[in-house]
Amino acid sequence: MSAKYSKNFILLFITAVIWGVAFVAQSAGMDYVGPYTFNAVRCLLGGIVLIPCVFFLTRSAKKEQKKDGAASKMPVMDRPKDLLIGGLICGFMMFVSTTLQQVGIAYTTVAKAGFITALYIIIVPILGIFLKRKAGLKIWISVVIALVGLYLLCMKGSLSLSKGDFLILICSICFAIHIMVVDHFTEKVSGTKLSCIQFLFAGALSSVLMFLFEEPHWADIGAAWLPICYAGILSCGVAYTFQIIGQRGTDPTIASLILSLESVVSVLAGWILLGETLSPREILGCVLMFGAIILAQINPKKQG
Repeated sequence: MSAKYSKNFILLFITAVIWGVAFVAQSAGMDYVGPYTFNAVRCLLGGIVLIPCVFFLTRSAKKEQKKDGAASKMPVMDRPKDLLIGGLICGFMMFVSTTLQQVGIAYTTVAKAGFITALYIIIVPILGIFLKRKAGLKIWISVVIALVGLYLLCMKGSLSLSKGDFLILICSICFAIHIMVVDHFTEKVSGTKLSCIQFLFAGALSSVLMFLFEEPHWADIGAAWLPICYAGILSCGVAYTFQIIGQRGTDPTIASLILSLESVVSVLAGWILLGETLSPREILGCVLMFGAIILAQINPKKQG
């Protein structure tokens, strides 16, 4: 495994860990504010904390250009048109995905929501077929193993589709599209800038719904400061940025497999942080999930 690919794997794995623990923050935050308010504040916060990072990285890049004698020419990755289009599209898909997820969770169980959301691991390679991006047999085997692991990990009841389940299913499709869009733009634009724009745009769209359908109060937002800060700074600002950077040069199907570990982490977080016990069925599900990820990492190859 190359050093670059190892770095991408680590960034995507950290993303999955942060997202997995974020389920606790999302649940706690909803005790104080509505889903649109929660999403609006977390996304805007995520974008704001990235602004100084953008300035710092841009300044560092300009210094490197001067050393290389190329300061007069703007690099391809900073083209404003690609950056703006990519940020708006990614931001819109994030807005739709997170909104459907937050609303859908209110009408279904967290376990079923986690399982259905993670179905993007099968949706991503299916979408890849239409984009002439073929996944090898080993990847499809990994996806099937991961799906079985997810089922054992998250599902304890029937597979009947309720209103909330349907919303989460649409959310899963949107997350898969988001992964594909990120894969398209990561080779063209700066990851940090792209992430910053997508958060600010997603936060702006969520703010519209917040004022239309909810009555936000600063006191309620202040009471939920801890889960909002975690969801905004870590889950949004850090994790989604790591996703964008980590996906550069990584096959989107493999990336989705790594990111799906958030379901495993959410169960482990409940065990470690909340004292919840793990059943043998859940342990087997975790083992299968990790096994699927390891199988996908053996001699990974970017599919064109």
